[in-house]
Amino acid sequence: MKDLKIIFRNLEKKMNQSNWFDDGWEIYNRGVYLQLYKSNWHNQNQGGIHFETYIEAPQVRQKEFPVCMHAEEDCPAQQKFIEEFLVLEGDRIRSWKGYQVIGEGYSVCKRVLPLNFKNLEQRLFEEFNKFRLLEAGIDQALERFMVSSN
Repeated sequence: MKDLKIIFRNLEKKMNQSNWFDDGWEIYNRGVYLQLYKSNWHNQNQGGIHFETYIEAPQVRQKEFPVCMHAEEDCPAQQKFIEEFLVLEGDRIRSWKGYQVIGEGYSVCKRVLPLNFKNLEQRLFEEFNKFRLLEAGIDQALERFMVSSN
């Protein structure tokens, strides 16, 4: 089996070198667990809005792993944010093959992928590139909520 930590390190490097990355994007990489987020998404302690994937022992055993978007407890007015965001971006997410919109708890959406090491780094990169399309909707939902809560 390939070393997943190397795959995640290479994925982080690939995202860091992308032409879009310098625009306020940040990565939290804990070996086989990775989050991608913008600096204004309340995710400084990994409990705000972020895109996430992980391939730990249970995922290896099940031979599948998730890619998902979360809005956790550090997200201001978490449920209102999620509702507003899904009004803006829910249709786009539903149009993506294999994605399901959840909208409960902290889980916004998710796709479960088969764990196949062939081109894994590239497939993860493509999923995160897709997630990046949600950036404007996240910022807009945060902005709307921040304005309406003041």
